[in-house]
Amino acid sequence: MNDRKGSENAMAEGKEYISCPDELGTIHISEDVLAVTAAAAALEVEGIGGLAGNLGSDLAELLAGRKNLGRGVRVTVAEDAVTVDISLLVKYGSSVQESAKAVQAAVSDAIANASGFTVMAVNVHVSGVVFPPQKKSR
Repeated sequence: MNDRKGSENAMAEGKEYISCPDELGTIHISEDVLAVTAAAAALEVEGIGGLAGNLGSDLAELLAGRKNLGRGVRVTVAEDAVTVDISLLVKYGSSVQESAKAVQAAVSDAIANASGFTVMAVNVHVSGVVFPPQKKSR
């Protein structure tokens, strides 16, 4: 059974951890780990042009000077089930429905394989379209 309780160190860092009691001890998995896993799986799907963050995540990324691989991904854990909300950009010319369904399957499999959690839902939010770079003419 999973408890959504963070250790004292986790609370000090301001991060959420999912705790899984085991016969040898307790395993703590950061929600950030699940978010990055979901993002990586989604980006491997044909037709996906990128993750869609929001102004806050884009600004935080700029100020920190490093990419946040989990931007555009929100993971919620309740009991033994994970729900993922992911905001994406689809490549122009790709089928939005087919790409979104492929993302649902890829993210669900990736999180289940990486963490052992049951994935209750993967909600895909298509926020925009990415166009191929245009060739510059002289």
